[in-house]
Amino acid sequence: MSLGSASYLARRAAQKERVRILYRRALKDTLNWAVHRHLFYPDADALREKFEANKDVQDLETIDRMIAAGEVTYNKWRHPDPYVVPWAPGGSKFHRNPTPPSGIEILYDYGREDND
Repeated sequence: MSLGSASYLARRAAQKERVRILYRRALKDTLNWAVHRHLFYPDADALREKFEANKDVQDLETIDRMIAAGEVTYNKWRHPDPYVVPWAPGGSKFHRNPTPPSGIEILYDYGREDND
């Protein structure tokens, strides 16, 4: 394998990774805009069609420009208040019941104490 083809393959692999990451981010963000599944599925199909329409492009410079344009569009239309699972960091239930501070003992045998 020559040095030119190795660099070509490395660049193509990096582009594929960027496209994959962009698609997954956009798909997850689509669910933020359309919270009900019956509204989400048509939007997800339209997003997939946009990506599938350009899957046969071979020119590396064109692909880089398309990825950059897609990232700009994604950042422009990203949801300002994305949905966060309640128990995840940033969710409404995160650390609702934090661990007790050191020095406080929790009795798990409540009601079964020794009555000597």
